[in-house]
Amino acid sequence: MTNLAAPPAEFNFAQHLLHANQHRGSKTALIDDAGRLSYGELGLQVQRVATGLRQLGLQREQRVLLLMHDSTDWVIAFLGALYAGVVPVAVNTLLTAEDYAFMLADSRATTVLVSGALLPTLQNAQALALQSAQHAVKHLVVSRPVGALPEGCIDMQAWSSLTPGLPAPTAADEPAFWLYSSGSTGKPKGTIHTQANLYWTAELYGKGILALREQDVVFSAAKLFFAYGLGNALTFPLAVGATTVLMAERPTPQAVFQRLKDHQPTVFYGAPTGYGGMLASPDLPPKSALALRLCSSAGEALPRDIGERWTQHFGCEIIDGIGSTEMLHVFLSNRPGDVRYGTTGKAVPGYEVQLRNEDGSVITGHTEIGDLYIQGPSSALMYWNNREKSRNTFQGAWTLSGDKYSRDADGYYTYAGRNDDMLKVSGIYVSPFEVEATLVQHPAILEAAVIGKTDTDGLTKTKAFVVLKAGQTLTEDEVKAFVKSRLAPYKYPRFIEFVNELPKTATGKIQRFRLRDQERTA
Repeated sequence: MTNLAAPPAEFNFAQHLLHANQHRGSKTALIDDAGRLSYGELGLQVQRVATGLRQLGLQREQRVLLLMHDSTDWVIAFLGALYAGVVPVAVNTLLTAEDYAFMLADSRATTVLVSGALLPTLQNAQALALQSAQHAVKHLVVSRPVGALPEGCIDMQAWSSLTPGLPAPTAADEPAFWLYSSGSTGKPKGTIHTQANLYWTAELYGKGILALREQDVVFSAAKLFFAYGLGNALTFPLAVGATTVLMAERPTPQAVFQRLKDHQPTVFYGAPTGYGGMLASPDLPPKSALALRLCSSAGEALPRDIGERWTQHFGCEIIDGIGSTEMLHVFLSNRPGDVRYGTTGKAVPGYEVQLRNEDGSVITGHTEIGDLYIQGPSSALMYWNNREKSRNTFQGAWTLSGDKYSRDADGYYTYAGRNDDMLKVSGIYVSPFEVEATLVQHPAILEAAVIGKTDTDGLTKTKAFVVLKAGQTLTEDEVKAFVKSRLAPYKYPRFIEFVNELPKTATGKIQRFRLRDQERTA
């Protein structure tokens, strides 16, 4: 475990950040689509939002829903809630009114901080929550309104002149914020994190692995509502006094390239799907147009081919790692200068990992696939109102990741898929990710997802859903032959379906359960 000193028993992470940056008053902290915000301005606005929330009557540990596009206001709102001891529930901006109605009722949030562009959807959710769950929202605070504000709504800008107040005397282990799981395996779960969890991820990964520094400019394609994006664009850079570039729109290759060229970030955070899309884009900029020194990837394991091609083109490494909503950020990772593409690296110092068999015994050998367990200081407390899944996931000091991995003789871990994605073909486990990583090596294939399909004899065989690059054509036999030439024969996909796109979460994870559901109803 790490030798870092733990934060004191009384600890408020927002206060911690403001104190750490009090000597950087004029330095730019945040850049978004509307402008820049200095560290001094950020500190004042955080304290004023805390005052505004208190004036609405919110008490310590009460929840507020945070439904906002990435912007300086998102950061101010999140930290302002922490500063006040109020619990922000940060949610995905790409969901439906029905989803938000569930989250409102589930979290019991009576106040919502919402971007103006998302207000109509939120109002629909508000009506649905009242109708279906008898849950009433009392206050709507709107960031950057679009047109005239509806009656009863509060313009967040109106809080900019309030008197800053004192931070809430929160405890390090006190519930500080929620993140809903991304739903890659079904219904999202409210995951409760503490004030100290943010501190630990900044120290162990942001400083310990990425070695972020004050001179860095960082940009994350992953959004702030995602655990990965929260660390990338808020926790880590603000912990060292760096500058963050924020983008409200979806991270298309063109939108990402524009920010990389305009603001010259030195550190970029993405996901495998995004890196693959950028490499396939005709607008891919030359190395000379950018200032990148380091890139990071998480969300799903990074295929070796994508990592190698990115490094060849831009001359900088992608540090691939795995984290989770439950652990808040990356706990298993490659390191700068020690990248082994095709693996997820080794445990981040401060975390311990184990591979276990189905009977719970620890795997000590090499190459055998097992369930990945993690022990570390950033683990969530529990899932809200879900004791059964909490007990299954949070097992004493250990957290069950839901991922399967193998470990080689050098101690590097290689992803083998989600627990519910693993396939047993002819009595042998097959990793869908291994097959997918092989498929995307074909120059005509952009993306692929592999699931199990029951054949006419009732046996499980692999099926691949394949997305081709623009203008490319392939036959099923050509795809099968390509995989056979690179993997053991029993691993090649027996069934091929060409599709235009794959179902994904907003954070880019492939939703294989939707493909499985599609097969069952076909």
